[in-house]
Amino acid sequence: MKFILKMLLTAVAVLIIEKILPGISVDTYSTAIWVAVIIGILYALLKPLLVVLTLPVTILTLGLFLFVINAILILLTGNMVDGFTVSGFWSALFFSILLSVFQSVLYGLIDKE
Repeated sequence: MKFILKMLLTAVAVLIIEKILPGISVDTYSTAIWVAVIIGILYALLKPLLVVLTLPVTILTLGLFLFVINAILILLTGNMVDGFTVSGFWSALFFSILLSVFQSVLYGLIDKE
């Protein structure tokens, strides 16, 4: 049940961020839900692999390269989901940072219960 709630909260965060950032576009509410699902899947499957493969660069940059990995996954999501467009790398980078902040706040509200 918490998983479904987290996906819905991520979809809400995607819609809020779309209003804030000019380089992000989400067509419908169902597109936002699909974006949340695809981001969850990519973060669960690809992100650990990419972190291991880029571990030397991540250590060298003191973890800042993880933002680049998140931006790449957001760009990949933009290519996979119709109706979700990301205009470029910087938009994806800012989107991933804002999404992390929103998820931390929203998931913190769930975990208090």
